[in-house]
Amino acid sequence: MADNTTPPHNWFDRGGEAYARFRPEYPADVTQFLASVSPGRALAVDVGCGNGQLTGHLAQHFDNVLGLDPSAEQITHATPHPRVEYGCAAAERLPVVDHSADLITAAQAAHWFELPRFYEEVRRIAVPHAIVALVSYGVLRLEEGLDTRFRHFYWQEIGPYWPPERKLVDNGYVDLPFPFDELAAPVLEICKAWTLEELLGYISTWSAVRNVREAGRESILQPFAADLAQLWGEPALRREVRWPINMRVGRL
Repeated sequence: MADNTTPPHNWFDRGGEAYARFRPEYPADVTQFLASVSPGRALAVDVGCGNGQLTGHLAQHFDNVLGLDPSAEQITHATPHPRVEYGCAAAERLPVVDHSADLITAAQAAHWFELPRFYEEVRRIAVPHAIVALVSYGVLRLEEGLDTRFRHFYWQEIGPYWPPERKLVDNGYVDLPFPFDELAAPVLEICKAWTLEELLGYISTWSAVRNVREAGRESILQPFAADLAQLWGEPALRREVRWPINMRVGRL
């Protein structure tokens, strides 16, 4: 299906700033719900925070928020907020005072953790009856026509290049051990109106896309970008992109 509408060859050749620019933020409903079930509003700790897609929203509800990520590059691109402190730390060794956190979150990150050690840290830093939430968003959905081409790309073309942990995200974390008193979470989604550049920029941040490029398989990426451009029409046209939000929420 590819033709001369192929986008520039460097669509998928982006630096670390692409993650901050193109990763979707969570809707306010997510943090409103988590704050509503937390025992207090003194401190929220966002683990594996990346560049703060969830962290900044927590600051609307908590007096203090600590965003922690092992990647200094991610922290560098985090958006500052007066009630948010960012730092570099692994999920398995959190620089947080014992029994101080009302809420501990991990957004699109828990599948990378050594969960038993992370859960030990959660229990150590949590106040009585604190909330722990593993948040993720699933495979995006596009408008009809676009969605068919996208899903073939996602599942068949780059599917073999996803790390094994990606299956945990695709399944909404239902396969992760979660040894807490689990609470029902509301049905929520992320909804964006994106241009073609924004969508392809987001896709460029995927680990599977990086693996494809490192394997020298640009022949997978560029025909997909060309097909999507043809189906999209005017590149500046904004089209709806949706992601289902999945949450495992528990009380200690």
